[in-house]
Amino acid sequence: MAAMSTLALLCLTLVTATPDAGTPAAGTSATPTAAVNAVLDDWHKAAAQADEARYFSHFTPDAVFLGTDATERWTRDEFRAWAKPYFAKGKAWSFTSVSRHVSFSKDGSVAWFDEALSTPNMGPARGSGVLVKDGGAWKIAQYNLSLPIPNDLMKEFKERIEAHAKQQQGK
Repeated sequence: MAAMSTLALLCLTLVTATPDAGTPAAGTSATPTAAVNAVLDDWHKAAAQADEARYFSHFTPDAVFLGTDATERWTRDEFRAWAKPYFAKGKAWSFTSVSRHVSFSKDGSVAWFDEALSTPNMGPARGSGVLVKDGGAWKIAQYNLSLPIPNDLMKEFKERIEAHAKQQQGK
């Protein structure tokens, strides 16, 4: 009977110690990599659920978001203003990490990552960025969203981008 009580107590402890999947993991994960993954996964989930407050809480105040268009370099607040209508409609965007690589500075206070993304609107995409430890929680300081172009298509895309740039200059 005593063994069952100990086992029941252990199970109860494990269940109650597990962080809610919908809340940012602030140092609650077993390893630094798991903690960074939890933050990034929750960040993507917050966008898919159009939870603006939760999504932007994952950024540092001076964060920068680099979008796929060459003109898209936003501070956190500029990006929030741009994204507000999408969140207000109840549907932002849905990015799912297919694979992710995370590295850390020697002192463990900075992490950088790259991830292959599955997106319904853009197709395969890539995200990369930097997170910093802020009071025990990981925060995104920079995120760069890009579309990987196969090398065999690069010449065609280069020509199309150059033609587009010339057209924009003529306007």
